[in-house]
Amino acid sequence: MLMRDFLTLTGSSLIAHRMRSFLTTLGIAVGIAAVMLLTSIGEGIHQFVLAEFTQFGTTIVSVSPGRTTTHGGSTGMFGTVRPLTIEDAEALKRLPYARAVVPVVQGNAEVEAGNRRRRTNVYGVGAQMPEAFRMDISSGRFLPADDPTAPRAFAVLGSQLREELFGSRNPLGQRIGIGGNRYRIIGVMASKGTVLGFDLDDTVYIPAARALELFNRESLFEIDVMYEEGVSADRVVAGIKKTLMARHGREDFTITTQEQMLDVLGSILNILTVAVGAIGGISLLVGAIGIVTIMTIAVNERTNEIGLLRAIGARRGQVLGLFLGEAVVLAAAGGLAGLILGVGTAQLLHLLLPALPVHTPWLFVFVAEAVAVVIGLAAGVLPARRAAGLDPVEALRAE
Repeated sequence: MLMRDFLTLTGSSLIAHRMRSFLTTLGIAVGIAAVMLLTSIGEGIHQFVLAEFTQFGTTIVSVSPGRTTTHGGSTGMFGTVRPLTIEDAEALKRLPYARAVVPVVQGNAEVEAGNRRRRTNVYGVGAQMPEAFRMDISSGRFLPADDPTAPRAFAVLGSQLREELFGSRNPLGQRIGIGGNRYRIIGVMASKGTVLGFDLDDTVYIPAARALELFNRESLFEIDVMYEEGVSADRVVAGIKKTLMARHGREDFTITTQEQMLDVLGSILNILTVAVGAIGGISLLVGAIGIVTIMTIAVNERTNEIGLLRAIGARRGQVLGLFLGEAVVLAAAGGLAGLILGVGTAQLLHLLLPALPVHTPWLFVFVAEAVAVVIGLAAGVLPARRAAGLDPVEALRAE
């Protein structure tokens, strides 16, 4: 059988049964579209979260109180761990590769300015926070490098909190109350937005030592160390560990590098993307069953045609290829339609909901189309083998 005849027979069969071909193609198209839509959203969320997480840089090491065990617990819950202190943070500043060291205390308190009150996030931090976390000052200045254990009562407002408390008025030099204590405003941060669910604009920054007093805490929430570019993270971790163990007498703290955090976060997001794609894959399974059903019906309807082809010399392999070719064409066409539908729907959703991150890598496109073709081959094998195995004489006699 010539290739031209092969293509003619395949094409004419598909055109002759338009509705059947359309329904089979539709089944694959819906499956591919579902996979593309869900994986595009999943990958979009993946990219969005990683971008949010890395906007502060990738040379930050976090030190938290308590030694995390293999079961995920911390000895700090039993009260036997020495707290992380302001002095610990000052000691880490002496590391030769430490560009910025930020003690962090986090809590929630009522902020009062005149007759306006608002409960908001309060961050107790050090003077080097803007450098460590790549944050800009809109007006005024950030907290000065005072005596870390006895800093002055200064405060810096997030952009949204500034608007809520002062409207269009200039807040610099004004006094506010935070948890019953008075602070003078010396700066306003540039808008940063929401990062991983934390609104950095609806917040107020005060010195870490004063935050410890405000929230009646003994230990810092964490100490963040920003180190020089090009320095090995292992070297930084070793230096931090040596310094803190000399002060604490034992390793009662946990050091987490940015790379470790990204690896864990990436693993979780990859599982999410795969899980979401697997849900869409159920539709592909339905499409594959549809191809098996349609091709089986086609074999039954075209028994005489198969017998005639065998009678005029068509080999079993050629008959097998004929039916497999039809299945592959249907699946490939359905896959292409599904790609257009899935990617188009994903982009439309992004236009209607700009906050919804959507990203479709080209690799996904090629893999999806390849999967559609493989499904067509796999689903068409049994009906095609059945057609190729028919006895020519018996096939010609069939009604």
